[in-house]
Amino acid sequence: MIKILAYVIIILIGFCISPFIIGNTGYIYIAAGEYQIETSLVFGLLGLVLFYCALQLTEWLIIFLLNIVINSRYLPERWRKEAAKKHTLQGALALAEEDWPSAEKAMAKGAAKGELPALNLFAAARAAHHQKNTDSRDKYLAEAAKDPLAKTAVKTSKTRYLIQQGKLTEARAELDALNPTSKSKSPVLKLALDLYQLQDDWQALKILLPAIKKRQIISEKQYEEVEHTTNTALLTAASQHGEQELEKCWHWLSKTERNQPHLISIYARGLCQYDRKKDAIKIINKSLKTDLHPALLADIPKIIDADDEDIRKLLARFEQSHEHDVDYQICLAKLAQQKRDIKVVKNHWYSVCQISPKREYFLALAQAQEQLGENAAALQSYRKAANCSD
Repeated sequence: MIKILAYVIIILIGFCISPFIIGNTGYIYIAAGEYQIETSLVFGLLGLVLFYCALQLTEWLIIFLLNIVINSRYLPERWRKEAAKKHTLQGALALAEEDWPSAEKAMAKGAAKGELPALNLFAAARAAHHQKNTDSRDKYLAEAAKDPLAKTAVKTSKTRYLIQQGKLTEARAELDALNPTSKSKSPVLKLALDLYQLQDDWQALKILLPAIKKRQIISEKQYEEVEHTTNTALLTAASQHGEQELEKCWHWLSKTERNQPHLISIYARGLCQYDRKKDAIKIINKSLKTDLHPALLADIPKIIDADDEDIRKLLARFEQSHEHDVDYQICLAKLAQQKRDIKVVKNHWYSVCQISPKREYFLALAQAQEQLGENAAALQSYRKAANCSD
């Protein structure tokens, strides 16, 4: 556009000054070997302009012909690329509609000459997986793995598919190749979380829990549940493998975790297995001063016996504040049973039944009443137990 504008301006200037140079046309003489050219200045300039226009036209014509030749040579390639785009679009629409056979077929065709063949292959693998066609799925993933940037994504996808199939051993081999650590990407950590739970590999999961919490892989509530399950399983397993393993696992827990009543309860039971009852009572006694947790109240009768008075005295301090606490009343009933104080046992089971009327509680009350010779009251308790729906 700028060139044409310049030409127009030059021509206009020529038209403007031509009247002034008509009277003095000038003279041009060109000699080249045997050839001689004589002309006026005006005609020479006009000839020069025409020669330039012809040269420009020739250039345009040559470029046009070259474009035709080049485009005709690469035209099939362009057609294939256009077809790949069309197949990719059809495949994406089929995926959205969950038409898995059509999606696999279209995405596989689009991968041949697609701009990003790895994406087509991943989509085809997903469609094949939903059709339970594992051979095709693995073939697509193997093809996608040829792209160096897609190797991690291939292993991640394959691990997820194997987990969904229930092939946990094969999935673990793929996951181990990814080497999940705190620096791994979130999808890898999520896969590790799911697989470690399915395989009950709580030790491996415990190592990743801080990273899972920091990355917010799951909600806070879900994390608390996973952490509770992991710590419980680890401490329970350690208590079954020896005193040394129990201590090692206990001190592996954080200070906050070692103050959790349900873990204290498991640890105390483990200590009792290895003739460390005094240590168990000591740690339970310390925890009870903070909170009467149901887990501790349920385990106290299993740990102490009739001769252990310290915890009994400590529990007695909460008699008024926990008068309507079912777990507290059950604990006291069982402790009184150890001392054969049936009257006290009956009173506590009666309180339990008033707070939470259940079959098992009425049966325990009836047994205590029978031992005291209160047959009419025991019969009534049995009837109430029979009428309970639970």
